[in-house]
Amino acid sequence: MYKFKPIIRTMVWGTETWVLSGVPGFESVVSEGPDAGKTITEIYKGQFPLLLKFIDAKQDLSVQVHPNDEIAMRDHGCSGKTEMWYVIKAEEGAKLVSGFSKEVSRQECRQMIEDGSIMQVLSQYEAKRGEVFFIPAGRVHSIGGGCYIAEVQQASDITYRLYDYDRMGLDGKPRKLHVEEALSAIDFTVEKDYQTHYGPSLNAATPLASCPYFKTDLITAYERIEKPLEDCGDFVVLICLEGSGTVSTSLSGSMNIVPGEALMIFTQDEKVILEPNEKLKLLITRI
Repeated sequence: MYKFKPIIRTMVWGTETWVLSGVPGFESVVSEGPDAGKTITEIYKGQFPLLLKFIDAKQDLSVQVHPNDEIAMRDHGCSGKTEMWYVIKAEEGAKLVSGFSKEVSRQECRQMIEDGSIMQVLSQYEAKRGEVFFIPAGRVHSIGGGCYIAEVQQASDITYRLYDYDRMGLDGKPRKLHVEEALSAIDFTVEKDYQTHYGPSLNAATPLASCPYFKTDLITAYERIEKPLEDCGDFVVLICLEGSGTVSTSLSGSMNIVPGEALMIFTQDEKVILEPNEKLKLLITRI
C-alpha cells in the first residue's frame, strides 16, 4: 500500500493537485509505504497509465479539447486524454461545460472561436455536489470558477485550447490557443445529456465510469466494508473525497486516509478493508 507526495501546480485559473501521476516528467514519488522515495514508474515497473488530481478552479478554465490516442501518439508521442469529473463542491452559480448543444460544422465552429461566440453552442450545467461527467477524448469542455473537482484521466497532459477569454498567462503574455489542432481533434457529435446519472448506495460500490482506460466506482461507507480485489486488474487506487478512515489489507498493513489523499494497492492482496470514522467517501479506480 502506497501514498504519494502531492504535485501542486499553480495555474492562471487556480491550482491542480496531482495526487498520483504517471505523466512522464511528473511521476509521483512514494511518501509512505515499503518503497518510500521511489517513483511510481519504479514500483509499477513501467509507465503508470493514470493521472489522478484535484482541481480547485478560482476562475473559469479555458474552453478546450483533448486528443484521442491516435492523434496524441502521432503528434506528441504519448497517449490521448479521456477523463471523468466528480464534483466535490461548487459555489452557487458555478458552471460546467460539456459537449455541443446543437449541431455545428467545423467551419462554423472555427468562426465562433474567432468571434468569441463559441459558448453559445456548448452545453452548460450548473455544477452541484456529487455530479459526475465523463469526458471522452474529442469532447469540448470547460470547468467553471468556483468548482472543486476530483478528476481521473489517462496519464497525459495534452490540452488544446479553443477559447480563453483573451486572458494573460502567469508570464503576463497572452495564452496560446491551439485552434487548428483542436478542430482536428473535436468530436462534433451532439448528445441529449452529457451528465452521468447514478443512484449511490450506502456501504456498496456504485459504478460511475467504465472505458478502455479506467473503471471508477463511488463508495460511501458508514460502517466497516470488506471489498474483494480479485477482478480489479493490477492495482486499485482509493481517492478520498469526504470523511476519513483506515484502509487495510491482509498483506500491506493499514494506513489512514483523509480528503485530498490517494492510496494505491497492488491486487495481490486478497481484499481491502475500509473502516470509516463516522463517514468515508471514496472513488475507487482501476484499469
